[in-house]
Amino acid sequence: MNTRRHLSTPLARTLPAGALLAGALLTGAFAVTASFPAAADPAVYEIEPDHTYPSFEADHMGVSVWRGKFNRSTGEVTLDKQAGSGSLRVEIDISSIDFGHDVLNGEMVGAEYFDAAAYPTAIYSGSLAGFADGVPTRVDGELTLRGVTRPVTLEIKSFKCMPHPMFKRDWCGADAYATIDRAAFGIDAGKDWGFDMDVTLRIQVEAIRKE
Repeated sequence: MNTRRHLSTPLARTLPAGALLAGALLTGAFAVTASFPAAADPAVYEIEPDHTYPSFEADHMGVSVWRGKFNRSTGEVTLDKQAGSGSLRVEIDISSIDFGHDVLNGEMVGAEYFDAAAYPTAIYSGSLAGFADGVPTRVDGELTLRGVTRPVTLEIKSFKCMPHPMFKRDWCGADAYATIDRAAFGIDAGKDWGFDMDVTLRIQVEAIRKE
Protein backbone atom coordinates (compact mmCIF):
# COMPACT_ATOMS: atom_id res chain seq x y z
CA MET A 1 0.00 0.00 0.00
CA ASN A 2 1.20 3.48 -0.78
CA THR A 3 1.04 5.51 2.42
CA ARG A 4 1.43 8.22 1.72
CA ARG A 5 19.13 29.56 -0.14
CA HIS A 6 21.65 31.14 -3.00
CA LEU A 7 24.49 32.52 -0.79
CA SER A 8 26.59 35.34 -2.16
CA THR A 9 29.78 35.16 -0.05
CA PRO A 10 32.64 32.73 -0.84
CA LEU A 11 32.28 31.09 2.55
CA ALA A 12 28.54 30.63 2.15
CA ARG A 13 29.03 29.05 -1.24
CA THR A 14 31.17 26.35 0.32
CA LEU A 15 28.32 25.23 2.53
CA PRO A 16 26.59 23.33 -0.25
CA ALA A 17 29.49 20.95 -0.35
CA GLY A 18 28.10 19.27 2.72
CA ALA A 19 24.70 19.08 1.21
CA LEU A 20 26.00 17.11 -1.70
CA LEU A 21 26.84 14.30 0.59
CA ALA A 22 23.27 14.22 1.57
CA GLY A 23 22.44 12.97 -1.87
CA ALA A 24 24.52 9.94 -1.22
CA LEU A 25 22.96 9.69 2.10
CA LEU A 26 19.65 9.87 0.66
CA THR A 27 20.54 7.15 -1.62
CA GLY A 28 21.66 5.45 1.26
CA ALA A 29 18.44 6.22 3.26
CA PHE A 30 16.44 4.13 1.01
CA ALA A 31 18.90 1.28 1.42
CA VAL A 32 18.31 1.00 5.10
CA THR A 33 14.65 0.44 4.50
CA ALA A 34 15.42 -2.72 2.66
CA SER A 35 16.81 -4.27 5.77
CA PHE A 36 13.46 -4.80 7.41
CA PRO A 37 12.46 -8.38 8.11
CA ALA A 38 9.22 -9.81 6.80
CA ALA A 39 6.51 -11.56 8.78
CA ALA A 40 6.12 -14.26 6.16
CA ASP A 41 8.79 -15.32 3.69
CA PRO A 42 9.25 -14.27 1.03
CA ALA A 43 7.63 -10.86 1.34
CA VAL A 44 7.66 -7.52 -0.44
CA TYR A 45 7.66 -4.24 1.48
CA GLU A 46 6.96 -0.78 0.15
CA ILE A 47 8.79 2.17 1.67
CA GLU A 48 6.50 4.68 3.35
CA PRO A 49 7.49 8.11 1.95
CA ASP A 50 5.86 9.99 4.83
CA HIS A 51 7.99 8.12 7.37
CA THR A 52 11.28 7.82 5.51
CA TYR A 53 13.73 10.73 5.43
CA PRO A 54 17.36 9.98 4.57
CA SER A 55 19.51 12.51 6.39
CA PHE A 56 23.18 13.46 6.34
CA GLU A 57 25.89 15.28 8.24
CA ALA A 58 28.58 17.25 6.42
CA ASP A 59 31.61 19.16 7.64
CA HIS A 60 31.78 22.96 7.39
CA MET A 61 35.52 23.63 7.53
CA GLY A 62 35.78 21.90 10.90
CA VAL A 63 33.86 24.75 12.52
CA SER A 64 30.44 23.13 12.56
CA VAL A 65 28.43 20.24 11.14
CA TRP A 66 25.65 20.94 8.64
CA ARG A 67 22.66 18.61 8.63
CA GLY A 68 20.01 18.07 6.00
CA LYS A 69 17.56 15.54 4.58
CA PHE A 70 15.63 14.56 1.49
CA ASN A 71 11.89 14.94 1.74
CA ARG A 72 10.85 12.61 -1.07
CA SER A 73 11.91 9.02 -1.66
CA THR A 74 10.27 5.83 -2.90
CA GLY A 75 11.33 2.22 -3.04
CA GLU A 76 10.72 -1.43 -2.46
CA VAL A 77 12.34 -4.21 -0.46
CA THR A 78 12.05 -7.97 -0.82
CA LEU A 79 13.05 -10.33 1.99
CA ASP A 80 13.17 -14.07 2.54
CA LYS A 81 14.03 -14.50 6.21
CA GLN A 82 14.41 -18.25 6.13
CA ALA A 83 16.65 -18.22 3.09
CA GLY A 84 18.61 -15.28 4.48
CA SER A 85 18.32 -13.24 1.29
CA GLY A 86 16.69 -10.13 -0.05
CA SER A 87 17.13 -7.03 -2.17
CA LEU A 88 16.23 -3.38 -2.20
CA ARG A 89 15.94 -0.42 -4.54
CA VAL A 90 15.37 3.17 -3.46
CA GLU A 91 14.96 6.29 -5.57
CA ILE A 92 15.49 9.76 -4.08
CA ASP A 93 14.21 13.03 -5.49
CA ILE A 94 17.26 15.32 -5.43
CA SER A 95 15.12 18.44 -5.70
CA SER A 96 13.60 17.62 -2.32
CA ILE A 97 16.86 18.35 -0.44
CA ASP A 98 16.13 20.31 2.73
CA PHE A 99 18.67 22.08 4.96
CA GLY A 100 16.01 24.21 6.59
CA HIS A 101 17.56 27.06 4.56
CA ASP A 102 15.85 27.97 1.28
CA VAL A 103 18.82 29.78 -0.27
CA LEU A 104 21.16 26.90 0.46
CA ASN A 105 18.66 24.40 -0.89
CA GLY A 106 18.66 26.34 -4.16
CA GLU A 107 22.46 26.25 -4.33
CA MET A 108 22.50 22.50 -3.76
CA VAL A 109 20.31 21.60 -6.72
CA GLY A 110 22.41 23.79 -9.03
CA ALA A 111 24.98 22.63 -11.61
CA GLU A 112 27.92 23.16 -9.24
CA TYR A 113 26.54 20.65 -6.80
CA PHE A 114 23.84 18.01 -7.32
CA ASP A 115 22.79 19.36 -10.71
CA ALA A 116 19.21 18.20 -10.28
CA ALA A 117 18.25 19.34 -13.79
CA ALA A 118 20.62 16.81 -15.34
CA TYR A 119 20.50 14.19 -12.56
CA PRO A 120 17.09 14.46 -10.87
CA THR A 121 17.23 11.11 -9.09
CA ALA A 122 19.70 9.31 -6.85
CA ILE A 123 19.35 5.54 -6.79
CA TYR A 124 20.51 2.99 -4.26
CA SER A 125 20.16 -0.72 -4.92
CA GLY A 126 21.69 -3.69 -3.18
CA SER A 127 21.42 -7.04 -1.45
CA LEU A 128 20.58 -7.70 2.19
CA ALA A 129 23.46 -9.42 3.96
CA GLY A 130 24.95 -10.39 7.31
CA PHE A 131 21.79 -12.14 8.49
CA ALA A 132 21.53 -12.89 12.21
CA ASP A 133 18.46 -14.55 13.71
CA GLY A 134 16.68 -14.19 10.40
CA VAL A 135 17.27 -10.46 9.86
CA PRO A 136 19.94 -8.59 7.88
CA THR A 137 22.57 -6.47 9.59
CA ARG A 138 23.80 -4.62 6.50
CA VAL A 139 23.07 -3.84 2.86
CA ASP A 140 25.79 -4.38 0.27
CA GLY A 141 24.93 -2.14 -2.64
CA GLU A 142 25.70 0.69 -5.01
CA LEU A 143 24.73 4.33 -4.99
CA THR A 144 24.27 6.28 -8.18
CA LEU A 145 24.57 10.01 -7.57
CA ARG A 146 25.11 12.76 -10.12
CA GLY A 147 25.67 10.14 -12.81
CA VAL A 148 28.39 8.30 -10.86
CA THR A 149 27.95 4.83 -9.38
CA ARG A 150 30.03 3.69 -6.39
CA PRO A 151 29.75 0.83 -3.87
CA VAL A 152 28.17 1.85 -0.55
CA THR A 153 27.55 -0.51 2.35
CA LEU A 154 24.86 0.40 4.88
CA GLU A 155 25.18 -0.81 8.47
CA ILE A 156 21.83 -1.51 10.08
CA LYS A 157 21.98 -0.24 13.65
CA SER A 158 18.48 -1.13 14.80
CA PHE A 159 15.19 -2.46 13.50
CA LYS A 160 11.77 -3.49 14.68
CA CYS A 161 8.79 -5.15 13.05
CA MET A 162 5.24 -5.34 14.32
CA PRO A 163 1.65 -5.47 13.00
CA HIS A 164 0.56 -2.10 11.70
CA PRO A 165 -2.24 -0.88 14.02
CA MET A 166 -4.36 0.35 11.10
CA PHE A 167 -3.54 -1.87 8.13
CA LYS A 168 -3.00 -5.10 10.08
CA ARG A 169 0.02 -6.00 7.99
CA ASP A 170 3.69 -6.41 8.89
CA TRP A 171 5.26 -3.00 9.47
CA CYS A 172 9.00 -2.48 9.93
CA GLY A 173 11.38 0.33 10.71
CA ALA A 174 15.14 0.69 10.85
CA ASP A 175 18.08 3.03 11.26
CA ALA A 176 21.07 2.62 8.97
CA TYR A 177 24.41 4.36 8.76
CA ALA A 178 27.22 4.83 6.24
CA THR A 179 30.05 7.23 5.44
CA ILE A 180 30.74 8.28 1.87
CA ASP A 181 33.34 10.39 0.10
CA ARG A 182 31.30 12.96 -1.79
CA ALA A 183 34.26 13.86 -4.01
CA ALA A 184 34.11 10.30 -5.39
CA PHE A 185 30.72 11.24 -6.85
CA GLY A 186 32.06 14.41 -8.46
CA ILE A 187 30.85 16.73 -5.70
CA ASP A 188 34.03 18.33 -4.38
CA ALA A 189 32.91 21.93 -3.85
CA GLY A 190 34.66 23.39 -0.81
CA LYS A 191 37.60 20.99 -0.93
CA ASP A 192 40.08 23.82 -1.55
CA TRP A 193 38.64 25.59 1.49
CA GLY A 194 39.48 22.64 3.72
CA PHE A 195 36.10 20.92 3.86
CA ASP A 196 36.23 17.26 4.84
CA MET A 197 34.85 15.26 1.91
CA ASP A 198 33.48 12.50 4.17
CA VAL A 199 29.74 12.67 4.75
CA THR A 200 27.83 10.65 7.31
CA LEU A 201 24.50 9.20 6.32
CA ARG A 202 21.86 8.57 8.96
CA ILE A 203 18.78 6.97 7.51
CA GLN A 204 15.45 6.48 9.21
CA VAL A 205 13.04 4.32 7.29
CA GLU A 206 9.69 2.62 7.62
CA ALA A 207 8.11 0.12 5.27
CA ILE A 208 4.88 -1.83 5.16
CA ARG A 209 4.28 -5.23 3.64
CA LYS A 210 2.34 -5.21 0.37
CA GLU A 211 -0.99 -6.98 0.20
